Amino acid sequence: MASAGDKPVMLVGIDDSEHSLYALDWTIDHFFSPFSHCLPFKLVVLHAKPSPSTMAGFSGPASAAVITIIDADLKISAARIGDKAKEICSRRSVEDAMVEFVEGDARQVLCDSVEKHHASVLVVGSHGYGAIKRAVLGSVSDYCAHHAQCSVMIVKKPKNMH
Repeated sequence: MASAGDKPVMLVGIDDSEHSLYALDWTIDHFFSPFSHCLPFKLVVLHAKPSPSTMAGFSGPASAAVITIIDADLKISAARIGDKAKEICSRRSVEDAMVEFVEGDARQVLCDSVEKHHASVLVVGSHGYGAIKRAVLGSVSDYCAHHAQCSVMIVKKPKNMH
C-alpha cells in the first residue's frame, strides 16, 4: 500500500488501556529491533480522542459548560496517553515514530487513518471482552478487522502478565 520507495506504514491504535500499550510494546519488540539499521516500517501511533459532546450525552443550558470541562479532561488524557506512547518508543530506540490524536469514534478514526496513511498493517490491542460485553460496548478490533483496508493484527495480552 505504500508508494514506491517509501517504507510501508504500520499504524498502532492506542487508548488508555494496558491492553493497547501492551500491543504497542509487543509491536516494537517484534518489528522494530534497535539492532536493525533499516527498520521495515514507518510507525504511526494513533489515539482516537472521543468527542466531548458524545461523552456528555445530554443537552440543555448547562451542557456547554459541561462540554468545556469534558473537553479539557479529554485533552489532558490524550496528552498523557501520547506521552506514554512516546516514552515507550523512546525507551525502545524508535525515535522517528509519529504520534497522532484524532477526535472521533475509535473504530472510524482507525479505519480512516489507515486510508490517510496508506497503512499496510493496523495493530490494535484486544481487551478480551466476552460476547455480552463485546455486544454492548462494541469491539474496536472486531470492527477494524472487518472494515480496515489493510491487514489487521490483534494483539492479546497474556492473562498471566501484570
